Amino acid sequence: MNYYNEIKEQIINNEITKKAKDYSKNRSDLETYYNVGKLLFEAGKHYGEGIIKEYSIKLTNDFGKGYSERNLRNIRQFYFKYQKWQTVSAKLTWSHYCEIIWFDDKKINYYILISEQYNLSVRELRQRIKNKEYERLPNETKEKLKYKEETKVDDLIKNPILINNKNNYEIISEKVLQKLILEDIPNFLKELGEGFTFIDNEYKIKLGNRYNYIDFLLYNIKYKCYVVIELKITELKKEHIGQIETYMNYIDKNIKTINEDKAIGIIIVKKEDKYIMEYCSDKRIISKSYKLMYYL
Repeated sequence: MNYYNEIKEQIINNEITKKAKDYSKNRSDLETYYNVGKLLFEAGKHYGEGIIKEYSIKLTNDFGKGYSERNLRNIRQFYFKYQKWQTVSAKLTWSHYCEIIWFDDKKINYYILISEQYNLSVRELRQRIKNKEYERLPNETKEKLKYKEETKVDDLIKNPILINNKNNYEIISEKVLQKLILEDIPNFLKELGEGFTFIDNEYKIKLGNRYNYIDFLLYNIKYKCYVVIELKITELKKEHIGQIETYMNYIDKNIKTINEDKAIGIIIVKKEDKYIMEYCSDKRIISKSYKLMYYL
């Protein structure tokens, strides 16, 4: 079998398709690279790794730029990762796949999920990879992503949660931390995961004869529940559990409707204490640490 002629034919057909049907060119690109990757994979088994360099030189002479050895290895890896064409998401471009195809399956599934959900550009995807979003997910979530299981409201909350501090404020109080989050609410909601929307900060509730203020009240559209967030610039303490639980119970009793799930609570702290959370009987309460992103 002449693998090179087969590869050349695939590329020529793809160029024709892109000119004739612009709307389908992304899918055509992916299908072409999948087929070329399969041929490269089979050619390598027959002729060894050196075939990549040989074909790179020939393809560059025939078609110009775009067929470096690195690119051909990416194309082969694309096929290796997706040996069933049906599993390829055409919502991502080839440039998206080049960013992720060398990751393990769980990590790839995560970045495909968020790229589709948020319609990420390649630049935005690259930034999320740089921020190590996947590495900051719970291990249980990574297992769910591996087998494409359904996630819960708290599964995609990062740890630590990255908070932008563009003006390099000194964090001396919860108010300052709250200010930083308010300055970049979209990024903060993305750090929490899927479906989170902002309702208010310093949300006022009345407990007995006294007013209390919830640092942030959010709503999760996907999971139909309110989300109570409390900020602490100290390590987690047991009294923080009681405070947020009171606020959650208030929301459930006075605001939640019968068609909505119970509120969840997120305590964002400077330093976690796993022992306190171990003895927290309310599994709707989550503790996450925060990390400030400073700018020079």
